[in-house]
Amino acid sequence: MQRQPLKIPIVVVPLSKSGRLHPLLWRRRAVQALFILLLVLIPISGLFRIDPLVGAFVVLDRQIWFGDFFLVFGLWMMLSCSLVLTYSLVGTAFCGWACPQNTLSEWGNQLMQKLLGKNAKLEVDGATMAISIRKNKLLNWIVLYTLYLIAALAFALIPLFYFFDPATMGSFIAWQTDARLPPSIHWIYAVFVMVLFLDIAFIRHFWCRFMCVYRVWQHTFKTKNTLGIAYDSSRAAECEKCNYCVSACFIDLDPRKTDVYDSCINCGACIVACDKMHTKTGGNGLLRFAWGGQVLTNSLADQAKWTLGKLGSLFSRAQWVLLIFSLGMALFLWGISHYEPLHAGVYQADGRNNGGAHRYQINLANKLYQATAYSVAVAGVPAQFYHLSEREVYFDTVGRKKVLLTFAADMAPGFYPFTVNVSDRQGRTRVLKGQHVVTSEGEIR
Repeated sequence: MQRQPLKIPIVVVPLSKSGRLHPLLWRRRAVQALFILLLVLIPISGLFRIDPLVGAFVVLDRQIWFGDFFLVFGLWMMLSCSLVLTYSLVGTAFCGWACPQNTLSEWGNQLMQKLLGKNAKLEVDGATMAISIRKNKLLNWIVLYTLYLIAALAFALIPLFYFFDPATMGSFIAWQTDARLPPSIHWIYAVFVMVLFLDIAFIRHFWCRFMCVYRVWQHTFKTKNTLGIAYDSSRAAECEKCNYCVSACFIDLDPRKTDVYDSCINCGACIVACDKMHTKTGGNGLLRFAWGGQVLTNSLADQAKWTLGKLGSLFSRAQWVLLIFSLGMALFLWGISHYEPLHAGVYQADGRNNGGAHRYQINLANKLYQATAYSVAVAGVPAQFYHLSEREVYFDTVGRKKVLLTFAADMAPGFYPFTVNVSDRQGRTRVLKGQHVVTSEGEIR
């Protein structure tokens, strides 16, 4: 007797009673989009990037030198402490809510499922391809990988913004010749495109599950009070024959059996899936975000009480981190307030020139990524005894320029102390001291 195949009914459940996206889902999508936007705005705004031409960091549109140590060290301390506080409170939520790798992986999965079937899967984890026969057409494959390539071309520009200013990147995007672009820039961009294309098209969540060291490092700061998934075991009978939450988890774990140290990235996909299954009955799902096993409710009073309690717990557990953060902020603010955008120095240029005239070299460096002008004046020596090659020095952006100070050859023997005053239009002034010595034999020192 031939066994009849088992028929399992498939019930299509709406996202919510109103047909709208689950609140947790659209909030996460908003955070993911905002984080990608932030990645672009950080270098464009001048908040932070790297200048490869001089090998210097740029913070708040300021070129950072070794003398600006307190500014960059204070910023590093604040960022490090902020990350520790974040990991202690919400665990690996960065991976599920902000990580660009996961964002692109989810988009790649959704696009493939739309073009090749809702169960379509093509990754490097060794799983068998599951492609819908009806949608397994050449045109769908071409559209799919063309969109992957377009996404790779767009996102590969983001790393370049961290090394080149917006004007230079504008020339690169417009395919224009620009002296500020290195000859190898197109090869570098091609490598970024290739890596991103392979990641979106094939690797995806395989990276998060097996290769990402950053997610493992975050476990160092997790405790039992860190954000996690709570399962209402008192209603376990409702999910005896259901594993929808397990299917929805792209990390391949059972959300009903989470622990302090697990692979969960707090994305909330399992919560959305469980809520969707209970929408038809008008009930709530069995999974919720929770701190220390306490499930959050929709009550504003309960949420306020929870917030105050958890803030107190956070402060008690991270007092030393907050202390270091405060110290870093103080160093950063001190560095910003004492930042010197102008660097200047006076050096002897050569020994003798034009019948015994002596020259000094005034080196000027502008450390701000904006146009500015500096006025140069000499005091302490009569005007007829010296000559400046330039009295106004203009900078379009950061850079270095030289001004020559030449003393006359017919100066009487003696000691001539002088000062070089360099000032900008904002009233900032640098005073450089030097001395010019002419001996009785006519030698100039």
